[in-house]
Amino acid sequence: MQAFAAGDAALYGPTAPKGSSFVRIYNASNAEVSATVGSTNLSDVAPLSSSDFSFMPGGDYSAKVGSQTLPVKLAGDHYYTLVNNASGAPQLIEEPPFRNKQKSLVRVQNLSDKALTLKTADGKTDVVPNVAAKGRGEREINPVKVSLALYDGATKVGDVKPVALERGEAAVLYVTGSGSSLSPVWVKRPVSTR
Repeated sequence: MQAFAAGDAALYGPTAPKGSSFVRIYNASNAEVSATVGSTNLSDVAPLSSSDFSFMPGGDYSAKVGSQTLPVKLAGDHYYTLVNNASGAPQLIEEPPFRNKQKSLVRVQNLSDKALTLKTADGKTDVVPNVAAKGRGEREINPVKVSLALYDGATKVGDVKPVALERGEAAVLYVTGSGSSLSPVWVKRPVSTR
């Protein structure tokens, strides 16, 4: 039996101890970036993409994103995304876990300077309404492939790339930038290559 257990560990990788914190990086810039949180490396993240979550014990850490450093406090059993902004300092954003295996979650992390609503591309149906500037909004929906757009009130700000929503999966739309230069990018867990 022991040989099978060792084989499973090699196949699936390490299991996070109870009470771990989980952190990933989303690179909102147009150049590759690497980051560290404590001794955990989140390396070589391509522009407008993210790493998978890495786990570590909860606590106070120094996070380094590119050449910038910021102190971060990570609570046990919490998920975080470290955002490398195209301009300005990196930010630590908490990501509440999603555990409904029957639905999909659409979350909007609005890091811009204006309130936004995520609607169907035709503007007829609110999906995640009235997400405040620097705020978060979310909604559980049935798994679908859908075309969406961001709106500032009744004014369409721009289309969002279509996204296929799977059962039990959270798709997070990070909106960075300001004014008329908003950058909406879907951040989903990368497909495992193990």
